[in-house]
Amino acid sequence: MAAFAIAIGFYPAIYFLADRNFGLLSSKSNELLSNVFWNIGFYTHIIFGGIALLIGWVQFGSKFRNQNLKLHKVIGIVYMMSVLCSSIAGIGIGFFATGGIVASSGFISLGLIWFFTTLMAYLKIKRKQIKLHQKFMIYSYAACFAAVTLRIWLPLLIMAFGNFITAYTIVAWLCWIPNLIVAHLIIRRIEL
Repeated sequence: MAAFAIAIGFYPAIYFLADRNFGLLSSKSNELLSNVFWNIGFYTHIIFGGIALLIGWVQFGSKFRNQNLKLHKVIGIVYMMSVLCSSIAGIGIGFFATGGIVASSGFISLGLIWFFTTLMAYLKIKRKQIKLHQKFMIYSYAACFAAVTLRIWLPLLIMAFGNFITAYTIVAWLCWIPNLIVAHLIIRRIEL
């Protein structure tokens, strides 16, 4: 999990090094690519989402957490601020998702869930409700990890359907729903 998180966490750097006709941007219209607000949303989403993905996984090791509570708190604040920026930007650019309303609603739903679970985790730790904080953080990082699962599923779906639009429409939901199911199973196992 950590290797995937690190690899995909650094992935947004490619958008600063490659031609604008790279990856997802190649499916966007010139009009959208020249829209200042969409660009701010896109780059905010990928930069802060990458940061959240890069640092979030280290928070789950109980040994690290117990021996470095101050660092855990600092990383948690950076993670939370990154998620809030990335999720809000993701919701905004979700309205312009390739694949129409089905893809848009999938990505907007993901952004809302990521924002909500992270906000709830913050509110729970402020009230010293550590177990609830941990549960919401598991859900939050499961939503964050959608960046990884999207990149795993998308090429497989393109091969299966032979069509980027169909694959992208499906992956808008498939990249995060199974993650939340796994998060739920992890939480249930912890509670046993």
